[in-house]
Amino acid sequence: MSTTRRTDEGHGRLGSTLSGVAVALGCVLFLGGFVWGAFVYQPYTVPTSSMSPTIGAGDRVLAQRIDGDDVRRGDVVVFRQQTWGDLPMVKRVVGVGGDKVACCTNGRLTVNGKQIEEPYLPEGEDAAATGLPATTVPEGRLFLLGDERSGSMDSSVHLEDADHGTVPRSAVKARVDAVAWPLDGMLDRTTAFDGLPGGGGADPGPLRLQVAAVVVGAVLVLGGAAYGPIARRTRRRDRPGGADAGGRSGGTTEVAGVG
Repeated sequence: MSTTRRTDEGHGRLGSTLSGVAVALGCVLFLGGFVWGAFVYQPYTVPTSSMSPTIGAGDRVLAQRIDGDDVRRGDVVVFRQQTWGDLPMVKRVVGVGGDKVACCTNGRLTVNGKQIEEPYLPEGEDAAATGLPATTVPEGRLFLLGDERSGSMDSSVHLEDADHGTVPRSAVKARVDAVAWPLDGMLDRTTAFDGLPGGGGADPGPLRLQVAAVVVGAVLVLGGAAYGPIARRTRRRDRPGGADAGGRSGGTTEVAGVG
């Protein structure tokens, strides 16, 4: 056996080993990303346009399962409140326990007397369709509004309820991180409430990392699986008297026979 052939076989074994490692690692990342995502996130379909333009009617969102105690101002959350209806609802938190919420001053919502600039509202729309009397949010509860203020069944239309339109933190099931369909991607973290004590919305969850794991895993699996056929084809092409040479020789004999 020639030195060249032994070297080629050594390279082939090393390549096959690395290919197997890539496929195995790719499977772990690909499946692990999906499993991780299934534990952390839950899909919801938003039935109305009350969160437009941030989320449209019929959009499919991915919401991170969180504890109600982790909710902060500016978060878009999924919650259930029986007095509002039996279905999951999606609204934005604008006030937490102890906040005084009112509207409108210069067309803007105020929280604890501070005017809030809300870039997620429809262009040219005031922070409330009608005046919102000053309401103090009880401890352990949340004040929520839709981004489409003129048609949203939110805290502003439940002010006459016993809880003055507020919802307990325990009613929150998840925080929306992304619109999965249509493919609008991650929701922008709002800075509207950052100037208030306790700050504004939380940073997005690990969705980007999970997607990256799935994509990298798929690339490794496909790349590792493709190595074997490509390597064999390359060795046959480069081997003296290989497929290319044989093909040319066979072609010459056939022509000679016909002649």
